[in-house]
Amino acid sequence: MQVEYLRIAPGGLTVGYVSRGEGPLVILVHGFPDTYRGFLPIMERLAQAGFRAVAPALRGYAPSGLAPEGDYRVEDSAADVLALADALGANRFSVVGHDWGAVTAYALANLAPDRVERLVTAAVPHTGHFLLNIRLRQLIRSSYMLAFQLPLLPERRLARDDFAGIEALIRAWSPDWRFGEAQLRPLKDNYAQPGRLSAALAWYRQLPRSIASPLSRRLIFGQVAAPTRIIYGLRDGCIGAELFQRQQRRFVQPLDLVPLPDAGHFMQWEQPELFARLVIEFLQTR
Repeated sequence: MQVEYLRIAPGGLTVGYVSRGEGPLVILVHGFPDTYRGFLPIMERLAQAGFRAVAPALRGYAPSGLAPEGDYRVEDSAADVLALADALGANRFSVVGHDWGAVTAYALANLAPDRVERLVTAAVPHTGHFLLNIRLRQLIRSSYMLAFQLPLLPERRLARDDFAGIEALIRAWSPDWRFGEAQLRPLKDNYAQPGRLSAALAWYRQLPRSIASPLSRRLIFGQVAAPTRIIYGLRDGCIGAELFQRQQRRFVQPLDLVPLPDAGHFMQWEQPELFARLVIEFLQTR
């Protein structure tokens, strides 16, 4: 699938993305440590269902550029996706987001509530709900986020032995996923490029800066107006199933929660047909 490029305002970031199909726009936003490639099988099915599926690389991830001014705040990722929709000529569009892509999706729905038609998020509850409801068990699961705050050391540990640290994270978060080199090599090739691994970790390192920003804080903690389906795996080693409960007040409309008993954090890789069906079913609901 050929990568296309757009230079988006206001920061002048170059965004690399892939596109399939024609019809209503659906933007699919990946997370860490994945890339846009995790959505390729989903895109094919969306195209067959009559949608235009576009999967960009987040700022900092190849083939998109590194962030201008080093900004990896939540407000920046939301603005990137909105600018991409503008450049593609879409007034209304839907968003599918996984992991950091889910964080971006919630923020985007609050940044442009009149533009986002529907949300499907995966593996992450409403960001504000998550941040305000971390208990000891989840704090242990999320200890990697604290470790990532250190300078330089996380990069060395993750990159050692051909990115064995990245592999270990994926195995812990999706314990039943039998991934192989075909899935891992594009991830490793991304992080092998100068500055890419530090850029990915900057999303975590700048989360305190996001919370300190009035705009990002509004986007993170605001109530989401768009109809939303959240898909989460009961075998997820990254975020516990209990975090997905009792978050209805964070959404204006009734929240559609879909637990997957046999899936972990990367359900779009583990069960692509089921994941695509759940996405398409919700996007087609009227």
